[in-house]
Amino acid sequence: MERRPTIVDVARVAGVSKSTVSLVLQNSPLVREETRRLVRETMDKIGYVYNRSAANLRSSNVGLIGLVLNDLRNPFFTEFATSLQMALSERGYATVLANTDEDPAIQAQVVSAIIEHGVSALVISPAYGEEMATFDLIARAGIPTMQVLRKVDPRIDLFPFAAPDYRSGSLIATKHLLDLSARRIAFVGGLEGRAVTQERMSGYLHALTEAGMEPLVLAGRSSRAFGREAAEILSREHPDVDAAVCFNDLVALGMVSGFTKMGRMVGQDFRIVGFDDIEECSQVYPTLSTVHCGIAEFGKQIATTILGWLEEQRAPAPEALSAVELVVRETSGRGKRA
Repeated sequence: MERRPTIVDVARVAGVSKSTVSLVLQNSPLVREETRRLVRETMDKIGYVYNRSAANLRSSNVGLIGLVLNDLRNPFFTEFATSLQMALSERGYATVLANTDEDPAIQAQVVSAIIEHGVSALVISPAYGEEMATFDLIARAGIPTMQVLRKVDPRIDLFPFAAPDYRSGSLIATKHLLDLSARRIAFVGGLEGRAVTQERMSGYLHALTEAGMEPLVLAGRSSRAFGREAAEILSREHPDVDAAVCFNDLVALGMVSGFTKMGRMVGQDFRIVGFDDIEECSQVYPTLSTVHCGIAEFGKQIATTILGWLEEQRAPAPEALSAVELVVRETSGRGKRA
């Protein structure tokens, strides 16, 4: 990892004094606009990041951990964030939380701002697209950073990755539906071209290949709205499909709603398995079968891992996958975890 640029480096490259750079960082009106612009452009050029709050943090003995998530509207990520934040709080650390709403430009912006405010480490579930803008910035800052739930930067020696075992999840979900004598099983949800979609679908594809069954994939946003739409598409265009493994629980819940609206009995006429096991799965009717990812425990595990890296210099394994299990409920039959 390269040495982190300093104020002295900015001053040297820009051809100004160190005090001038300091005045720019303080937004002082004493600096001419053209000089201010030159200094800012130089900062961008050499990758200088201002740790605005570092001195305050040191004096108050408070540590900050940055948490950047791609979609806080999804309860799966909200539960992870809550679990991680509470576990860090127990160890005396505060959490700076940012939602990128799947926008890589916003992601680069918030990561830059979080680094400026002197975080000790970063945990990021990244948005897709223009990934290098974010991760090169982090690399220049020299901050311990973990990728979680999604892997977009292949430099896992620099940015270790941890997630539930998505492949195993879709594998056991599909085998469960095959054991129930499903005639044809669809995989519903997840945008094409995204690694996380391929990971969550890979076990499904493997199980169908072993069973000699033709796959059917309906790609789309991981939302309830798409789930409702998918229910209509399957009923209209693929009447032979009688079961589905979904990219996540939101898609699955949307499918349940869509089929109910059409008068089809989910759990009998059509079987559905979701993915994640958000809290709502056990509270809706019919209750939703799903792949349990243990996201609350996963959040605590990530807190322990990142603090071990910070406090004891124990770097995480480049890649770590946590176990998942199937929870069978009413949308695919009653039962226990498999």
